[in-house]
Amino acid sequence: MLVDIDRVKPLVPGTVIVESTSGNLGLALARLVRMLDCHFIAVIDERTPGPTRDSLTASGVELQFVDEPDGQGGYLLSRLKAVRELCSANPDYRWPNQYHSNANPLIHEQTTGPEIARQGGRELDAVYVAVSTGGTLAGISAHLRTRDPAVRIVAVDSTGSLVTGGVGGHRLIAGLGASRASSFINETSYDAAARIAPAATVAACRMFLEDTGVALGGSSGSVLCGYLGDLDQGHFPRRALCLCPDGGSKYLGTLYDDAWLDTVHIAEDVHGAIERFRADGLRFRATTG
Repeated sequence: MLVDIDRVKPLVPGTVIVESTSGNLGLALARLVRMLDCHFIAVIDERTPGPTRDSLTASGVELQFVDEPDGQGGYLLSRLKAVRELCSANPDYRWPNQYHSNANPLIHEQTTGPEIARQGGRELDAVYVAVSTGGTLAGISAHLRTRDPAVRIVAVDSTGSLVTGGVGGHRLIAGLGASRASSFINETSYDAAARIAPAATVAACRMFLEDTGVALGGSSGSVLCGYLGDLDQGHFPRRALCLCPDGGSKYLGTLYDDAWLDTVHIAEDVHGAIERFRADGLRFRATTG
């Protein structure tokens, strides 16, 4: 996306770049913008994990904090409004706009999709991808649909998200779902949408850590739930790939914190979900090779 806006007008040192972000893209932009000797303003909200904010600040990023809910269960529309206001008041500011830039899905069509196909091999028959802007899924789908249309593609969304056409509502997991439909995906981009409740996400993350010693992030735990839900509905892929975009280090103060569960009133639901999963015999095992 930076390459795209650089083609329109070169990103000379001192250029101010502004973007709405809930985490991963902001961290990536922080590194790249610093290499270009430019300045980055990240528009974030209260659900951006504390460690992410600290990393952005340590990278020299200016944080613009939005605290007004957007009426659709999150803060995205409010963040986008703030970005537009910044760019309107400062015409020289540059906005990559991850929500509309075709460079977003294109890079995944050119890189992530082929990598999944190579690593999955000929037996790959199901892929589970978290959605927010929808760019990752759109690009992966564009590649896999031309390679093997039989591969089942599942869009993993959050309850309360509008990305895959759900009903808007309060969301707890940062980086998953959105307060608007995706500009990049439609019903032909995926075979099914899995909308995961936050309690299930937290339960899966905690169980995975207990069983394997690996801490997953919120989107990754949701992807895992999407796969488990598919199994429960009678879909049994020979070789499934769960694309896990985040680790758990940023979520130690939320998903893995009992006090946070009490604060957001899902502690009972999380413990109940864990009990049900365990009663069904669910265990995770780390393997190599």
